[in-house]
Amino acid sequence: MREIVLDTETTGLDPLRGDRLVEIGCVEIFNRMPTGQTYHVYINPERDMPAEAFAVHGLSAEFLSTKPLFHEVADEFLAFIGDAPLVIHNASFDISFINAELDRIQRAPIPRERLVDTLLLARRKHPGVSNRLDDLCSRYSIDNSRRTKHGALLDSELLAEVYVDLVGARQSQLLLASETQDIRVNAAGDAPRRQRPIALAPRVSDAEREAHRAFIATMGEKAIWNEYLAAPVASPAG
Repeated sequence: MREIVLDTETTGLDPLRGDRLVEIGCVEIFNRMPTGQTYHVYINPERDMPAEAFAVHGLSAEFLSTKPLFHEVADEFLAFIGDAPLVIHNASFDISFINAELDRIQRAPIPRERLVDTLLLARRKHPGVSNRLDDLCSRYSIDNSRRTKHGALLDSELLAEVYVDLVGARQSQLLLASETQDIRVNAAGDAPRRQRPIALAPRVSDAEREAHRAFIATMGEKAIWNEYLAAPVASPAG
C-alpha cells in the first residue's frame, strides 16, 4: 500500500488569521517502507515572517521571496500525493494550512478521511508522556541529530521512520526475516521459503496406520501399485 508521509512549515499557527504555508515535504512509503521518492518545495507566502516562526524553521521572508507561489506548485504537489493516505504528525494543523491554500485557488480540499495522525497513534500507544517528534525519535532510537531546526522534508523523513516503529511494521519485518531460511533446490536457487519452527502434529493416528497396513496386506502381490515399485538393485560382484 502506498502512503505519503507529509510535513509543512508555516508563518504561524492559524491560517484563518492570515498565516501561510512556506514549505512542504513529502516522503513516499510502500508497504511501510520508504521508496526513496520525495517531494519538497519552498513557497513564497507573500507576507512577512514573524520572529517566532523564523526561530522555529529559520526561513526568512527574503529567502522565500524568490520561491514559487502555491498556485504554481499545486498541480505537482497534488500529483505526487495522488489519492494515497497522508501520514502526518498532528494532522489537523498541516491539513488546515494545505486546505486553506487550496481554497484560495478554488481547488477541492483534501478530505480528512485520508489522514493518518501519528500524534493520535502515539498517544494511544504511549499515554501520559510527551509524544513530540523528537521524543518519538528518542524513544525508537532514531538519529535526529540533524534536526537543529524544523524542516518539512527532514521531519517527514524522521516521521517515516517513527511511523514504521509506531505501527509495529519494523518488528514484523525483523520477525519475518528471522523465521525465513534460504533453501536452495538447485544451482540457480529458488526464492527463500518460510519454515515452520514447530512441525504440525500428524493427522493420522498409529491405529489408523496399522489398519491401513492390514488392508493393504489383503491385496496380495497382484495389487496394481506393485507394478511401479523399483526393481531390486543387484549387489555388485564380490
